[in-house]
Amino acid sequence: SVSSGINAEYGECCSVFAPISNPSECPWGQKAFAGYLGDNKAAWKQYDATFTAKEYEGPKLEILLDQGSEDPYLNDKQLLPENLANACSNNKQINLNFRMQQGYDHGYFFIMSFMEDHFNFMAKHIC
Repeated sequence: SVSSGINAEYGECCSVFAPISNPSECPWGQKAFAGYLGDNKAAWKQYDATFTAKEYEGPKLEILLDQGSEDPYLNDKQLLPENLANACSNNKQINLNFRMQQGYDHGYFFIMSFMEDHFNFMAKHIC
């Protein structure tokens, strides 16, 4: 998940495909958080990448995020990557490379089309 990637304990880079970027603000996330964490919305923030990015103060963090422009979950406002992009743009410790991939949805071919980029990104930052 993006929220675990935005944690200095785990490293200095994170690579994601079409993540639920702001679960506290979307129906899927609200249902899941309420079921697992209860109704205390303050408790949800540590698991929400957008809130985590706003408060991140660790070492410089590189994030590669690919999102398909034709993803039905994007259009249904379930993913909210624009909220994460806004949070990251206001945090000098996070460099988010948010790539909107035109014509791709949420499926296998989307992932496979850009997997090599993600492997190369991780190799660059880990090796």
